[in-house]
Amino acid sequence: MAMGQQAQRSERREVLNVKGLSAGYGPMRVIHDLDLIVYSGERVGLVGLNGHGKSTLFLAIAGLTGWQRGSIRLNGAEVGGTRSQGPGRYTHLVVKRGLALIPQGDEIFTGLTVEEHLDSGAFTRRAWRDRQERKKKVLQIFPPLKKLMGTAVGRLSGGERRMVAIGRGLMAEASLYLVDEPSLGLAPKIGKGVLDALMSVELGDSAMIIAEQNVALLERRVDRVLGMHVGKLKGEAAAALAYQTRREI
Repeated sequence: MAMGQQAQRSERREVLNVKGLSAGYGPMRVIHDLDLIVYSGERVGLVGLNGHGKSTLFLAIAGLTGWQRGSIRLNGAEVGGTRSQGPGRYTHLVVKRGLALIPQGDEIFTGLTVEEHLDSGAFTRRAWRDRQERKKKVLQIFPPLKKLMGTAVGRLSGGERRMVAIGRGLMAEASLYLVDEPSLGLAPKIGKGVLDALMSVELGDSAMIIAEQNVALLERRVDRVLGMHVGKLKGEAAAALAYQTRREI
């Protein structure tokens, strides 16, 4: 890392600080003693093959894994630690601390309209109060949704549904956005358009981590690219990660 980048990063606020995180499901350990720091204003790319822990890392931050231990600090507050309760018991508190998790696929309710989905993303009291202004910003990012606000989401195309799912996450009062495989299952042109939209989000003091299998969609667009391999992070060189991925296929 260049000295200029180090100096710039040191001036930013830590949004996420993960230390010694291990997590999994039942007897299976997926994340292994992982450390990660993400700063305000950063877009971080997380790339790797299926099954190597990208989604599990996101679920662990949200408190949704089967078990986990280690420290996860979000905006300076501990949200990790050793969990003995069922998944999701404290997720609503993590969301209130500033987390927005945008999972793989659509994760939609087919009978609800586009507008109803967007409104459902305004989870906190402040976000709900400001939801009209937040919807305007989402529609600036995804203009095709403007004419579809009253349409049931089940009638939309795959790309439109993905816009709704991401837009719902952007409605939150979040300081950390976790976006899991935004281009999954989409045609290349549509997937690129979705990534372009994510790049246009003004982060301000917030941060964003985007998990992707397609490293080419993230290169030269995000501040850092991290590789995930068998539950561990493998550095920040996109080219090296692409080489590693090609060898494993």
